[in-house]
Order: sequence, then structure tokens, then C-alpha cells
Amino acid sequence: MNNSRSESYAAAGVDITAGYKAVELMKKHIARTITDGVCSDVGGFGGLFELPEGYKKPILVSGTDGVGTKLKMAFLMDKHDTVGIDCVAMCVNDIICCGAKPLFFLDYIACGKNYPEKIADIVLGIAEGCVQSGAALIGGETAEMPGFYPVDEYDLAGFSVGIVDKDKILDNSKVTEGDVIIALPSSGVHSNGFSLVRKVFDVENVDIKAPVAEFNGKSIGETLLTPTKIYVKPMLALFDEVTVKAVSHITGGGFYENIPRSLPKGYSAKIDKSSLRILPIFDLIKKVGTIPERDMFNTFNMGVGMSVVVNATDADKALEILKANGEDAYIIGTVVKGEQGVIIE
Repeated sequence: MNNSRSESYAAAGVDITAGYKAVELMKKHIARTITDGVCSDVGGFGGLFELPEGYKKPILVSGTDGVGTKLKMAFLMDKHDTVGIDCVAMCVNDIICCGAKPLFFLDYIACGKNYPEKIADIVLGIAEGCVQSGAALIGGETAEMPGFYPVDEYDLAGFSVGIVDKDKILDNSKVTEGDVIIALPSSGVHSNGFSLVRKVFDVENVDIKAPVAEFNGKSIGETLLTPTKIYVKPMLALFDEVTVKAVSHITGGGFYENIPRSLPKGYSAKIDKSSLRILPIFDLIKKVGTIPERDMFNTFNMGVGMSVVVNATDADKALEILKANGEDAYIIGTVVKGEQGVIIE
């Protein structure tokens, strides 16, 4: 492609050769994600993936999402190698709620100007997220859009496809009164609520790189850029040994919107507030923004990135498996009869 160069297009703000350089820089990151099912190389018109064997009635499960306005923190910090983890996490954590194993991931990066090194940093994070979730990065798109995005900004989105046997899809039909709700801790704010976070901390007008005592010397910027935790591998290990009745990924809308989505009609989640391990970042957001407690639980994950419903007799075994797979999981409540929703007390 050495002869692919349009001076006219470059004069309009689109440098085709920068795109080629970005692809070359990202190839080493993509190579880390290759799995047995990958059937194509980077640079083709489509990503090919062969379905694995061993499934009786394979069902494909897809999920798509972006990083949202958390990207503004990456711009302000000039740090771009972790938001890709967030992008993958938001997709694969949704897929795992259906009981599915992620197979592959594709990304979409739109930018005002293609800086190849910056694009490669973004893809580094995407590749890391894929490695953490066992998904192959089989394709993507980088669109240079001058005049549409500022030259130093970009948007990032992606989607993932996973697989599950039809009879192993989680459908919450077995959830009943007395079931136990287990929390998998979050790593921080994850990738939701950042429009409120940015307003609370006035991030564009204060020094977000200054150390903060509450965060052990880390800055607000560093703390807020902490990548979303990916729960795929510990959850797959749990599925292998315990009957999991329902799973909820705690994203935008917090407890009140997400936990009820995993429950059948006629049942509610009763959460013991005293059991929750609320992270310091949420205490600071609440304090600085004078935000009502209900709004906090209706916006943020509050330290719980994923909730899992199991039979009470399986709770100890579930905790043991999750902890053996790196998750310091703990019980936060039970399922009770009542209007579909959440009770926090």
C-alpha cells in the first residue's frame, strides 16, 4: 500500500498513511488476543471466527457498548492505554450475565486526527481487555473525522459475541425467596455516571493530577481512570461448579435499575446496606456533590460491579470458588417476595 496516498484527502484533514501506521503499531497488541477460533488476519474486510465444538445447541450472545464521557478523563490526563479495557469490559460483562463465554471482540475508534501512537495505545487497552476475558480481537475500524471531532479527542465503542448452550442460558426462572445475593467488588466507578462525576469535581477547571489523601496519594484523575473490572473468567469458573440463577452487571442506573433486571416478577432484592464495601471514591462524590444516598445507588455501582444469585445452600461454595479465582466476593442480601425492585436497608 506504499502508493496509497491522496494529497487532496490529506489537505481535507484525513491522512490515509497515518491509518496504515496505526495498524502496524497495533498488530503486536492484537497478536496477544489470538485464540483457536480466529480464521483471519487484521486488515481484511471482515473478521472470521470458527465456532468451537462441544456445544449441543450453541446460541450466540452479543453485546455492544462504549466508554462514555469517561473518555474526557483520558483526554485531560493524556492517558489512553486503559479506556480500551473499559470498552471490552462493558460488553463482555453483559454477555456473561447470560451465561455465555465471549468469543471475539471488534472495536470502533472515531477521532478528529489520527495520531498513530495514540490509536495504538487505545488498542493496547482493548487487547488487554480481550486477554482478560479470553476474547479474540478480530477486527475494528479507525475513522478519522476532521471537523466532526476536535483534533485531540476521539470516541470509542465496540461489540462482542459469545456462545452458550441453549439449556445453560441464565433466564432467572429458578429464582425464589430465600436465595442469596453475592457481590463481586468493583474496581471503582467503572464506566458509568461520569457526566455527574465530571460535574461534581469540576474536572476541567481543577488540578485532577494532584495527590489526594483519601486515595493513598493517587490523584482524582488516576482514581477515576481505574479500568472497569472484567468478571468473565471467575464467572465461567463459577458456572462450571454451581447452579447460578441470575447475574446482574451493575452499570448505569446502579442498584435500582440493574439488579431488578435479573429477577423475575414477584421478587425483590433485599440489600443489607451495612454489608456493602463502599469505596472511598463514592463517599467523596457524595460529599462534594451533596448527592442524596438514593441518587448514589441509582447512578453508581457503589463498590459492587456484579451481583450473583444462588441457592442459599450453594452460597458458601460459590464464595469459595470466586475467591479461588481472584474475587473477594461476599454476601450482600437475599431475594424476597414483593414488587420487582430493590430494597436497601
